[in-house]
Amino acid sequence: MPGKPKNKRVPEEQVEMDTVDATPPAKGKAIYKRVLVKLSGECLCSPGGSGSDAEAFREVADEIEAVVEQKVQMAVVVGGGNFIRGRDLADDPNIQRTTADTMGMLGTVINALALRDTLAGRGIEVRVMGAVQMGPICEPFVRAKAIDHLNKGRVVLLAGGTGSPFFTTDTCASLRACEIDAEALLKATKVDGVFDSDPMVNPAAKRYAKLSYEQFIAENLGVMDLTAVSMCLESSIPIGVFSFEHPGNLSKVICGDDIGTVIQD
Repeated sequence: MPGKPKNKRVPEEQVEMDTVDATPPAKGKAIYKRVLVKLSGECLCSPGGSGSDAEAFREVADEIEAVVEQKVQMAVVVGGGNFIRGRDLADDPNIQRTTADTMGMLGTVINALALRDTLAGRGIEVRVMGAVQMGPICEPFVRAKAIDHLNKGRVVLLAGGTGSPFFTTDTCASLRACEIDAEALLKATKVDGVFDSDPMVNPAAKRYAKLSYEQFIAENLGVMDLTAVSMCLESSIPIGVFSFEHPGNLSKVICGDDIGTVIQD
């Protein structure tokens, strides 16, 4: 897999030594029985790079394995931005938007297959379910079958987005969270939650600890698309937005630690 830089995320020891606001290990027990995690393609490549990086897959597998050990049922919607984003080709006169979005869907399948093998190599039961019909490569997404996998303790990797163009993988995550009766949608991203402005540009940006769905939509805060948030609003599914840069954050969020931003009524 291309992408040479290693140790994409900050090691826990370095976090504890070098940052003032380092968070301790997850406290207590998981507060959710079933979650859907939205994992961006950027988590699966080297920092600022593209394609796949073996170390990044191992780091993601570490996070998922820790959740499996907590006996939490987990489905993961995998993004494909490390290969291609449909909107990046929107201005290309030679490629139609529907084609570009389909290419993005295929990128998510590539990521899901690689993550499946990484997890399976650790003895974790895992299934890839796709919205795009791909025969022997992955089984089609069927709600009842996905729930059956989850009830049997299997990690379900959801690939291919919604299977239709013009919808983001965020919207896919909200849709699947509703379909599988997830208790929360957890979006793993590059920043520590939802801010009032871009923290990459404005060092004084304020992080929201909590937001209502309505406030997020009214202020168009941008970390998720509005269709995805509206769908969670209708089904009363809380959204947790948190940084995936520090090891252990996924388990901490699942245990209810004060990390990132929670969007709910």
